[in-house]
Amino acid sequence: MKLSVQLAPKNKTGLKLRNPVMTASGTFGYGMESEYLFDIQKLGAIVCKGTTLEPREGNPQPRIAEIAGGMLNSIGLQNIGLDALIKEKTPVWAKWEVPVIVNIAGKTVDDYVRLASGLDGIPGVSGIEVNISCPNVKAGGAEFGADPVSSAKVTEAVRKATSLPVIVKLTPNTAEIVSIAKAVAAAGADALCLINTLKGMAIDIKTRKPLLGNGYGGLSGPAIKPVALQMVYTVFRSAEIPIIGCGGIVNGNDAIEFIMAGATAVQVGTASFMNPRAPMDVLEGIEKFLQKEKIKDIRELIGIAQC
Repeated sequence: MKLSVQLAPKNKTGLKLRNPVMTASGTFGYGMESEYLFDIQKLGAIVCKGTTLEPREGNPQPRIAEIAGGMLNSIGLQNIGLDALIKEKTPVWAKWEVPVIVNIAGKTVDDYVRLASGLDGIPGVSGIEVNISCPNVKAGGAEFGADPVSSAKVTEAVRKATSLPVIVKLTPNTAEIVSIAKAVAAAGADALCLINTLKGMAIDIKTRKPLLGNGYGGLSGPAIKPVALQMVYTVFRSAEIPIIGCGGIVNGNDAIEFIMAGATAVQVGTASFMNPRAPMDVLEGIEKFLQKEKIKDIRELIGIAQC
């Protein structure tokens, strides 16, 4: 049974994963936090917390609210910054078998360029995920991912700044997802990640105020799975680069749906808050499905549900 997939077939170094299960940025820390829970080296890849040039404290508390079908978060890209990440985290990653992809976010195109160039050639960094889709920061983030022109501008700048495989994470908060995907691919992205969180909010009727300190945040979890699945399905028809499906995946069957819709790999995010072992459970679920269906290569299923 073959589980390996290639996320950057057009890149010189490529980005081959031993299996299609990845962790989603912002839900798995830097990887070290979960080493004692299960063998993280068995995963396809780990995507670390969103990284900015300088350390960020993030948005005001409270930052997380549980809702029916998922959760709202407004972390606001709290992170240690680029220099600390290179100094403290990458030396550990360099010793791992599992590839680590660094999610980057900036306020300006130059921020993205400096982040990408700063990570280029650093041992332990196997790729970059360009976050142009975070809905809960007041500058940058989803502003760049809102239309094809700005999305392509950031992607092209990052592509020129690094030799690493470049994944671009797209926002669902747009009516132009297909056009944006095409523009990003044409600008040099090696792969796409669909999707980031949907904008959402909840109100405490007792205090008569929003549950989140920032007022609103990003909706994730099983509630957004149908939306994410549809976007992967739609973008696959015109995409010329691999797609990573993300949104509401909690078990192996969910992952198989995304692969059948057109995803080459999947990311497990919010499920890890409910079940820290979720990424491994998803991987084991995929393996059981392939064995039961007597499928020898996971790639046989990519896009098989397309009409």
